[in-house]
Amino acid sequence: MRERCGLPLPLIRASRGSAQAALVTRVALLYARALGARITFDDEFGIFVASGMRRGFARGGTTLGGVYLTRRNITRAVLRHEAIHADQWARHGLAFGPKYLREELRHPGVRNKFEIEAGLADGGYRV
Repeated sequence: MRERCGLPLPLIRASRGSAQAALVTRVALLYARALGARITFDDEFGIFVASGMRRGFARGGTTLGGVYLTRRNITRAVLRHEAIHADQWARHGLAFGPKYLREELRHPGVRNKFEIEAGLADGGYRV
C-alpha cells in the first residue's frame, strides 16, 4: 500500500474511469476522513483503503465506489474481493447501492450474487 498520494490518477483508477463511481468515491473519501480513517491507496488492486474506523461500515468492511472502509480487515484476499466490488460500482453506477441492498435483503450473505461474483472465500464468507 502506498501512503497518501495526489488524488487525480488514484481517483480515476479507484473509480475505474466511471464518472458515477468517481462521485461515490469522492463522497466516500470525505465520509472516511470525517470518521477519522487513515486513507491509503493500494496500487495492486487500485482502491483506496480507509482503515482505523470504529464505525460506519458493515460486517468486516464496506466498499463505496473505489473506497474500502474498515477497521483493520486488510488482507490481500479481502482487498482482491473489495476491488471486485469497486468494479461493480463502476459497472452499475449509482444504482449499485440499491441493487446490492435489494439483493442482500432477498439473498443474504453467501447467496448474494454480488458477493459470489467478488469471491466468497476472499471476502471471508464461510461457504
